[in-house]
Amino acid sequence: MIPRYSRPEMTAIWSPETRFRIWFEIEAHATTALAELGVVPKEAAEKVWEKGRDAVFDVARIDEIERVTKHDVIAFLTHLAEIVGPEARFVHQGMTSSDVLDTCLNVQLVRATDLLVADVDALLAALKRRAFEHKLTPTIGRSHGIHAEPVTFGLKLAQAHAEFARARERLLAARAEVATCAISGAVGTFANIDPRVEEYVARQMGLTPEPVSTQVIPRDRHAMYFATLGVVASSIERLATEVRHLQRTEVLEAEEYFSEGQKGSSAMPHKRNPVLTENLTGLARMVRAYALPAMENVALWHERDISHSSVERMIGPDATVTLDFALARLTGVVDKLLVYPESMQRNLDRLGGLVHSQRVLLALTQAGVSREDAYRLVQRNAMPVWRGEGEFLTLLKADPEVTAALPPDAIEACFDLGYHYKHVDTIFRRVFGEA
Repeated sequence: MIPRYSRPEMTAIWSPETRFRIWFEIEAHATTALAELGVVPKEAAEKVWEKGRDAVFDVARIDEIERVTKHDVIAFLTHLAEIVGPEARFVHQGMTSSDVLDTCLNVQLVRATDLLVADVDALLAALKRRAFEHKLTPTIGRSHGIHAEPVTFGLKLAQAHAEFARARERLLAARAEVATCAISGAVGTFANIDPRVEEYVARQMGLTPEPVSTQVIPRDRHAMYFATLGVVASSIERLATEVRHLQRTEVLEAEEYFSEGQKGSSAMPHKRNPVLTENLTGLARMVRAYALPAMENVALWHERDISHSSVERMIGPDATVTLDFALARLTGVVDKLLVYPESMQRNLDRLGGLVHSQRVLLALTQAGVSREDAYRLVQRNAMPVWRGEGEFLTLLKADPEVTAALPPDAIEACFDLGYHYKHVDTIFRRVFGEA
């Protein structure tokens, strides 16, 4: 985690203090369940909670113990015994380290996902507001980077809203995927701990029991989770790339907000660069990169190995912290995006009416001209406009083959910009609902 791209609430989920607190809760709940089953004294379970509930676990002390034990869970349990006293011998009865580590990881991922869903909700609100603001702001649609036909800027933002609404659903599915608990003991057979302990801990931690955990929770769950984060990051990049293109000097239809005192270049004082969306593009690459090692973690040896452990200690915090930051940054970009309708109209007019070529093509075919001949006639008049040799409407009216099929008023009707926006309301209802 790099502080530059981190926000405190998400970072706190991955702090050692939070991790040890979750470990304690897992161990204490398991001890309570064992006491209810008569495996350990109830007084011992009560003492664990009494001493540990408000305890501040000493990270430095745990690290000191681990330097000797070379085992993080044992180091924690040793420190817990220093806090609880003799009753600590009843903690971790029949459990293995993975019971604690895997259940804790999933608790952290669930909490992280809750923040990510809230981030997406904030982004969706910003996109909706700006989409309705520019619902009928004319702009040019581009295919292959080339002017195609008119759209509205609101439609561009509505598309992004629909995409991030899907991202929200994917995050909820990913949350459900990893919200499992394993308290099944060595190699997952429950030989030394009752399955009812797992069920109790799962309820207390807001999880569900893992059906078969071997000694670890299956990592296909986590592969799906991190792949989902990668897809969300790709959606961030898609919108960020759109803003970067629109901010190019030759286009300049929209640009990132440029604050008072902001500097764009150390060498060129005139520069206003799309630094936020360029940053988002880079962050999206990083989040996607974490998906591959998560997939490689699926193939563990037999019932358990720890080749996944070092990977998850990195990608768990880094992927969620980075995506959290990126979503918040993108929300800020959308919320304060500078939009220039005049530039959009200027670019719409730049090709001398060529954006209406399909309408002329269809009008000719409906007037009885074959599609092949209609295409030839329209293209014949369009190519000079590309070379700057006149206006499309003027050339069409001067072409006897075109006017033989279409009178001038019918040709002019093909150049109605509003024609392209007659279904904007329908699209908006599909995206945002009837309201």
